[in-house]
Amino acid sequence: MDCRRPQIAAEQRPGRAALSRATGRYERHVREAVSDGWDIPEDLPVIRTQVSEERPRSVITYNRSPDLPFDRSINPYRGCEHGCIYCFARPTHAYLGLSPGLDFETRLVARPEAPEVLARELRAKRYRVAPIAIGTNTDPYQPIEKTYGIMRACLEVLRAFRHPVAIVTKGALVERDIDILADMAADGLARVGISVTTLDAGLSRLMEPRVPAPKRRLATIRRLTQAGIPVRLMVSPVVPALTDPELESILQAGAEAGADAASWIMLRLPREVSPLWQEWLAAHFPDRAGRIMTRLREMHGGKDYDASWGRRMRGEGAYAQIIARRFAVAARRLGLDQKTPPLRCDLFCPPKRAGDQLSLF
Repeated sequence: MDCRRPQIAAEQRPGRAALSRATGRYERHVREAVSDGWDIPEDLPVIRTQVSEERPRSVITYNRSPDLPFDRSINPYRGCEHGCIYCFARPTHAYLGLSPGLDFETRLVARPEAPEVLARELRAKRYRVAPIAIGTNTDPYQPIEKTYGIMRACLEVLRAFRHPVAIVTKGALVERDIDILADMAADGLARVGISVTTLDAGLSRLMEPRVPAPKRRLATIRRLTQAGIPVRLMVSPVVPALTDPELESILQAGAEAGADAASWIMLRLPREVSPLWQEWLAAHFPDRAGRIMTRLREMHGGKDYDASWGRRMRGEGAYAQIIARRFAVAARRLGLDQKTPPLRCDLFCPPKRAGDQLSLF
């Protein structure tokens, strides 16, 4: 289904990647602004970021995907101001009755009570410890974290419980929490993944408009590793005919910054992401749009995307095999192919609260 709507004027969306407000797939009606020729010329308002708050009943989300190295995750926020046009999480905004397009970047939901709810869930007698992933859907270190501090509060809970955590981010704000992460990493309780899509600052600004520049993210890797926090470089996503020539260069830069491991994921275009991505391509890279989409369809049986387990992350076919081989060779040469030690689960211990009965043994 093509969910595209007329593009919103550029002057209304500075620093945004999506060009339109694609109607969510659950909406019964589509509304479009149509000029009747009698419009009075006026300055168009700039679309500002809006944040609402949600009181979650639970914050730990479980999954059974064989493609993922974790079975549970936390999302302090819904939507992401980083605004990466390729973000596979965009379709989740449709569940809120909002657009996976500009709404995903500008109409955000914060969950201030997430730390308290997390602590309650970790104390449950039925809870069994395993690493919690944060940042696998929307970035916990997006700009509004400076105001809300929900991610830091969640980390404080995890440190108090001595619970293992794996973080994925593009945000340099993670450096603010080095004090907590270094403590946890010293006990084998924390790892961080930093995503670098391209080393080209101009291309990065177009694809991921409110994300720190590539050099800034490499500096973040350096700061984290110098503090003793292990970092995985994530070349994600690889975009055929656009960022794939940089694969080895990105790995080289990540290794020089101190990353001890690396991974990659091919560009994914689930549901509303595909029309939004193609809209963006037509606006910024019309000469390459056809080639890029052809490559993607070759890897997914002629479709824009195949969500089947085992195929959705990297695709199939000759091109996918070439990228996998290039990555493997470069990672081996740079020492980024080493298996990292698992996060420790044996230290988990809910802290005592006032009034708790103490053990005699």
